[in-house]
Amino acid sequence: MSLNVERINRSRSRLGNTLVYFSGILLIGSSIAKFAHLPKVASQLAAIGFSGNRLTIIAALEIVSAVLFLVRPLRAAGLLMASAYMGGAIAAHMGHGEAVVQPAFVLALLWVGTWLRHPGILWSLPETAAQTRGASPSHVRNTLQRRAWQAS
Repeated sequence: MSLNVERINRSRSRLGNTLVYFSGILLIGSSIAKFAHLPKVASQLAAIGFSGNRLTIIAALEIVSAVLFLVRPLRAAGLLMASAYMGGAIAAHMGHGEAVVQPAFVLALLWVGTWLRHPGILWSLPETAAQTRGASPSHVRNTLQRRAWQAS
């Protein structure tokens, strides 16, 4: 049984690494396109108010968040910065009637990849924190609930 669990954990870790690096490279590619002021990218972003120096600032924020995200010791800070960046992208797109599928998809990739690679990233959620510590969550108060939680 432990070999099976070990194999699942190894597979989960590999898939998480793949998604983490894929989404990080995706962000870097996007920022390079913005730095290069590619016509399609520049015109799309100009339509929602980001042109000239603003486009360069957006590209710089994106590449900094991507690099932080790809460096393992800085991944938590990178995830927060990339999440804020992608949230801003979603808001900007939504505010101008643009499709939000692309930034939402990248944001989902960032979080799913990080969660697969580092399951403790969601430590603030009671169930995740309890699983990480091997204890029952704080909202499980009575003995029957605690036993049921530990059995699951």
